[in-house]
Amino acid sequence: MITIIDYGMGNLKSIKNALYLLNIDSVITSDKEVIKKSEAIILPGVGAFKQAMDNLKEDGLDTLIKGVAKDGKLVLGICLGMQILFEKGFEGEEEEGLGLLNGNIKKLQPRERVKIPHMGWNKLSINNEDNNFSKLASDKFVYYVHSFMATDYEDKELVAYSHYGGLRVPGIVRKGNIIGMQFHPEKSGETGLNLLKEFGEMVK
Repeated sequence: MITIIDYGMGNLKSIKNALYLLNIDSVITSDKEVIKKSEAIILPGVGAFKQAMDNLKEDGLDTLIKGVAKDGKLVLGICLGMQILFEKGFEGEEEEGLGLLNGNIKKLQPRERVKIPHMGWNKLSINNEDNNFSKLASDKFVYYVHSFMATDYEDKELVAYSHYGGLRVPGIVRKGNIIGMQFHPEKSGETGLNLLKEFGEMVK
């Protein structure tokens, strides 16, 4: 069973619906005992970095997620959920993240004239091959909605990225059992469903 963590910041149902289409068992919950017993967790998120961390800390879910990660269970962060996996966020004021990935989250500073937030379909390019995402190939398009991006990350942890406004925007990052997707796989058509399917297969 995969747990989709409900901490008041995510589009939970769309992720659950995507997993349902793939015949992957999942549950939406904030119950700590259920989270501890799950085989893997998905941390969704839409909104502000600080609010997300405040919500997690209020219920002690930040400590629980770190413990689950330390135990080696798979953790997938999506959009804001990916961003809070990093060390710090700089959205207004500096805020500590979960620190499961090396790097920081900073506002998009495009070198070309583009719209912020970055919203829409962009092509993925492979940076490091990942055997667990065997169906992922360059030139696949995914759907983004964000104004902040990962920076100062380890290049070896960058699986795939997209170009936007002259920037190299991290799309998929991975450090062992910790995985992040800046785009929304549940809204990214066949490509996104394939990624979620392969994540589900990693859990088995």
